[in-house]
Amino acid sequence: MNTILLDAAKNANNQQGGGMWTLLIIYVLIFVGIYFILIRPKSKRSKQEEELRNSLEIGDNITTIGGIVGRVVAIREEDDEIIIETGSDRTKMVFKRWAVSTVNNDKEDKKQEKEEKQDKKSFFGKKKKTEENSPAEK
Repeated sequence: MNTILLDAAKNANNQQGGGMWTLLIIYVLIFVGIYFILIRPKSKRSKQEEELRNSLEIGDNITTIGGIVGRVVAIREEDDEIIIETGSDRTKMVFKRWAVSTVNNDKEDKKQEKEEKQDKKSFFGKKKKTEENSPAEK
């Protein structure tokens, strides 16, 4: 009778330990999921924004985080500031570099769209056949 009770107690202890490891694995998987869904994309986005702000040049059309649209006329590297010119009366304003939201260069956007159209690939990594290259339609 005592051996039956001892075996039951040992089995109960083994099951509790296994449940603890299962719970620990579930918590780790949840943390990894949160990392890949929330933390990693945010850090990628902040790196892209920092790269955009550091690549500003005189003559770029920008939009600030406040919605002000203008053209960069000067960049002060030592103060980390930019001076933009906005409106028909050419009002000049000084902003910190971190206040830049987007760069609105139409020429670069059109070039990128053309390159993307040329480089479109199918799902398996092969280039898609264009109307010019497909012999079946000729």
